[in-house]
Amino acid sequence: MSANPLHEKIRAKLLARVCESEERRVEAVREYLAVSCPGVQETAAANLADLVPPLLPELYAKWIGMFADRLLETVPAAQVEELCSGTRENDAALLLVFLMYLESATMERQMAEDLKAYGLAHSSDEDGGMIVANYIRARMAEFRKAETLH
Repeated sequence: MSANPLHEKIRAKLLARVCESEERRVEAVREYLAVSCPGVQETAAANLADLVPPLLPELYAKWIGMFADRLLETVPAAQVEELCSGTRENDAALLLVFLMYLESATMERQMAEDLKAYGLAHSSDEDGGMIVANYIRARMAEFRKAETLH
């Protein structure tokens, strides 16, 4: 946990968006797929989003923390405060910036490493953590490949 109140505000807003409820979690995954794989069909994104297990809040929290750290390092505090002001538009902008951050090459590598570690750690879980993580990685690769062909 950070002592910076802006860090905590960013963290709370984004965690509420992706982890507060099953519906919001699935919506956030769909939004991520729409941003990272624009050519993906809506039904495919919905099906893939439904497969992402709800057991990933620790990964979301990690990635959100990394995002908040980076945002606070690179954006003036006054602008971050405005982004965290609580208006619907600013909340949407914060989520969009977070999704764009997740799409960076650094985060794509980090997410792949984290999903692999999650899969290994949870391979014997009832939800088949390794299977889910591998499937998500494979589908994301397919979506990106299809997008480059268009």
